[in-house]
This record gives sequence, structure tokens and C-alpha cells, in this order.
Amino acid sequence: METLLIRPEDIAEVVKQVGLDSLMDRMMASLTEAFKEVNRGQGELRSRAGFVKKPSCACVEWMPYMRKTDQSVTIKVVAYQPDNIETIGIPTVLATTSLYDFNNGHLVALCDAVTLTAIRTGAASAIASKILAHPDSATVGLVGAGAQAVTQLHGLSRVFPLREVLVFDVDPDVARSFSSRVAFLGLSVRSCSLEELERNADIICTATSVDEGADPVMTGENLKPHVHINAVGADIIGKTELPLSLLKQSFVCPDFPEQALVEGESQQLQPEEIGPSLMEVIERPEKFYHWREQQTIFDSTGLAIEDHVALAIMQELVQVHGLGQRLQLEYCPKDPYNPYEFMTSSAQHSSAQPEPLAVS
Repeated sequence: METLLIRPEDIAEVVKQVGLDSLMDRMMASLTEAFKEVNRGQGELRSRAGFVKKPSCACVEWMPYMRKTDQSVTIKVVAYQPDNIETIGIPTVLATTSLYDFNNGHLVALCDAVTLTAIRTGAASAIASKILAHPDSATVGLVGAGAQAVTQLHGLSRVFPLREVLVFDVDPDVARSFSSRVAFLGLSVRSCSLEELERNADIICTATSVDEGADPVMTGENLKPHVHINAVGADIIGKTELPLSLLKQSFVCPDFPEQALVEGESQQLQPEEIGPSLMEVIERPEKFYHWREQQTIFDSTGLAIEDHVALAIMQELVQVHGLGQRLQLEYCPKDPYNPYEFMTSSAQHSSAQPEPLAVS
């Protein structure tokens, strides 16, 4: 009844052993198959829920998924605090993912999910883009140059013959530092105005910390006729990144309609105005290839199935490379009817100790 603990240092060592590109490729392949499983009824998704602090949009949320084939339950607890970097110098998103055996409730694994959340989100956007974006897309525009922009670009670089990356961020220092953070990709990266980015990008990723009720982070004007947009930043009610006019004139593919209609870009639309889910699109991608010549949007709100896949990959890799730590976290007394059995064990252990020698 031990629990596998996967720490940040374990994940870092896995990345060193297998490489970032290999990990991203594996994430995309595994996610694609997992989405198909869910679409075929082999998994059960629930919308996330949690607590939101107003007016900062800070939140702590939980995201559940049950895989029916092996009777496992994955729950990610994720915290978003937009002031973290400025106030205490830690990421805005903190998260842990836990895996349970649904047959008995045992906590099988507990894993840091800060890096994995970013990777699986970038992988999901790359999967959607592979189906909906023009196959010759060569210029990516990033609106918001924070941590998530790194993995958005990484995922896209594994699918498209990219030649140029255009970056816009309301914080010029963040925009300028982006090129050094993605130097491992060997791409041409430069900061530019929002207007230039919108005019020239074949694929645009929006991943910002926009406030609830704020104006859109892009105008939606003068876009290429075939532009594909991965909208990542919307994650609570009232928080959106794209103008309504752009949504209405585009093919909108949500990752999970039930959730996206509440807290994604799709909250601005009626149910009949959105297209099929990413899970449906993946099942028959050729049915949607004609949209590559038109404007498309992937409404990415994030799903626990993505966290289930990320954890499964990491579980396998840490065990292959002899990493991770096994801990007895759950109390399992020999007598399941006696929650105070440890008291008896302690008393017996104490009485078994030898008496000290008398000193004359």
C-alpha cells in the first residue's frame, strides 16, 4: 500500500534522460489516444470546480477524471495566483496530481504538476492545430509570453515547419526574455506590436493573465483568412481573451463543451454556435480538414484527462529510470476495525524494551 511520490527533481531527471522533444512527442501521441478513449465512453470527465478570489481571479480548483478500463481516478488540484511572480517569485500556477485505485481508494501516486501542466496544455494545442491549422503554417504569434507560451511554441514546433515566431506581451521585459527561454528550439523569435502579430501569424496562441471582465487581448482585425487560434487563458467565469466578433465568424472547437461554455471563450456563445469537441474532431480528423482554409479557434480550458496522461507517462519513466520515492502515507492497521491499533503497538513496543541496568 505504498504511494509513489514524484518530485520536481525526478521530473527534471526524466527530462534529462529522455529529452524535451521526446517527452512532448510522447505527450501528444498519448493524449490523442486518450481523447479517443473518452469519446468512446471509456473514461468519465467532470468539469472542474473550486474557489475563486475576487477581484484578482486567483483560485484553487480540483479537476477529476475516471478511467473505466482500469478503474483509476485522477484528481489534479491546481492553484492560480497572478501576483505570485511579483510578490514572492514563484510560478503563477502551482499544481499536484494524484492517482487513486477506484477499487479500494488507495493513493497510488502523487506528482508535482507545475511543469506537466504546461507541457500537456502545449501538447493539446499542438494536437488541435495539427488538424485545424493550415499545414504550411510557418509563422506563430504568441500573445502573452509567460511560462505557458514556452510549451505552446514547443508543441507547435513538433508539428509545423516554423520559420518565425512573433511575440507580444504587455510587459516588455517578459517579451524580451522569451527568446532566451526558447533558445533550445533554434527558431527566429522577435518582439513586435500586436498589430503586426495579428497581420502576419498563421497560428496565434493567447495565454495571458487577463482580468475578469477586461477587454480582449487581441483585436481580431486584419487576420489571415486561414489563421488558427489556440485560446488558452480563459479559465473562470467572466475571464475571456478573444472578441465576440472573432468567435462568431470562426469555427470554434472546445476541448470540453460542458466546461468551455461556462468558463472558456465559449461562454460568450450559445451552445449551437460552437463546433464539436476536440475529442470528436480527433476521432475523424479528415472530416474537418476543409476548415484549414478558414479561421478556426481551439477553446482550451484544460482537462483532467490531460493530467491523467501526463502522470501515467511520468509514472512509467520514473520507474524505468529508478526515480521517485515510495512512501507509506496511508494508515492500514492489521485490525481494520481498530483505528487506535497504533496505540497498542506503541505500548507493546515500549514494554519490549530492556530494563536499564541498576548502578550500585
